[in-house]
Amino acid sequence: MADSNRQLAADVRALGRIAVLAGGASAERDISLKSGNAVLHALQSLDADVTLVDPSTESLDVIKTYDICFVALHGRGGEDGVIQGALEFAGVPYTGSGVMASAIGMDKSRTKFIWRGAGLPTPAFYVDGRESISLPFPVMVKAAHEGSSIGMYKADDADQLAAAIADARTHDDVVMVERWIDGPEFTVAVLGDLALPPIRLETPNSFYDYHAKYEATTTQYLCPCGLAQDEEDALKRLALDAFAAVGCSGWGRVDVMQDANGEFSLLEVNTVPGMTDHSLVPMAAQAAGMDFAELVARILLLAGGHKR
Repeated sequence: MADSNRQLAADVRALGRIAVLAGGASAERDISLKSGNAVLHALQSLDADVTLVDPSTESLDVIKTYDICFVALHGRGGEDGVIQGALEFAGVPYTGSGVMASAIGMDKSRTKFIWRGAGLPTPAFYVDGRESISLPFPVMVKAAHEGSSIGMYKADDADQLAAAIADARTHDDVVMVERWIDGPEFTVAVLGDLALPPIRLETPNSFYDYHAKYEATTTQYLCPCGLAQDEEDALKRLALDAFAAVGCSGWGRVDVMQDANGEFSLLEVNTVPGMTDHSLVPMAAQAAGMDFAELVARILLLAGGHKR
């Protein structure tokens, strides 16, 4: 173990008993368990006193017996401010964003309202049933409170739009329709006040859907991302501005599209990104010279003693 990692390991052990919160009851339970187990094994490699805890089977009284929590819960109940509020009430420090930013970040439409109000670029959109603007086809349809591309569809005409909205409503009461952008997709991981190297996502699918994220072998992750240095710097600044505008802290990920004119547009922020073998934050950390155990340690140490 390198000297820097020895110090990180000592700092992590000094935090006391660590609970990795994973599982839960959301549609992303299986992904959360994969993330949680990866984090668990990384912390075990640092000789930390760590246990994986599933909040869907253990009570808050059990969670309160730990000194700090690494939140690896994806989706509703874990990424939307609910577990964050419970941990605040219990007085247990935890990783990632606080209650407000978690709740906002989980709601794609409200995130975009904030970005638009802050003058940050994001594709035109409307919330179905609440407002309507004229968007040319194709469009993206998104369940507003789901992650991992669950409840997301591309619609090329009015019939497909109606069907996509109906399908999205099986996942969420709030459905957003967004202008389609033709161009490359990028993701920027944020760690503290640092933007990690951007990753360009390429898939033969019509968009970066659940299959492309977790199952396909044809998805390509390009890092370096292929942008000129000034463009990459601008993308990093935009991601940090977007992260701050929502009130996020600790760590996370911002997803961005680039149109045919080279302009960037913000898609969404992820306050508890995946930590699986297909996940993007570990890839970006590796490109920055940081192994998985170091990444996990740094995320955890950003939470230690943090006042929300």
